[in-house]
Amino acid sequence: MYIVRDIMYLKFGHFRDARLLMEDAMKAGFMPEAVNGRILSDFTGDAYRMILEQSFQSLGDYEQRLQQTMSEAKWKGWYEQLKQHVDHSYREILREVM
Repeated sequence: MYIVRDIMYLKFGHFRDARLLMEDAMKAGFMPEAVNGRILSDFTGDAYRMILEQSFQSLGDYEQRLQQTMSEAKWKGWYEQLKQHVDHSYREILREVM
């Protein structure tokens, strides 16, 4: 099992707008279908983070689902809106060992 975390550092005052866009993305099915998925925000540590965490059986599953989603025109329009609220981001891919 692989856990993919997309960690986005949001601009100050942009959390609410970014959260609403994430809700829209979930309703529209823009998030790759994962075994488990959740959206988290920071409680301590660096402020104004939004973390998209998803689990996949294999890296191939993740890549395939990501490519399918990112090729959709509606997703591209939504992503342009989200980028306005993100200062910077990075991705972690972890392998579950136990």
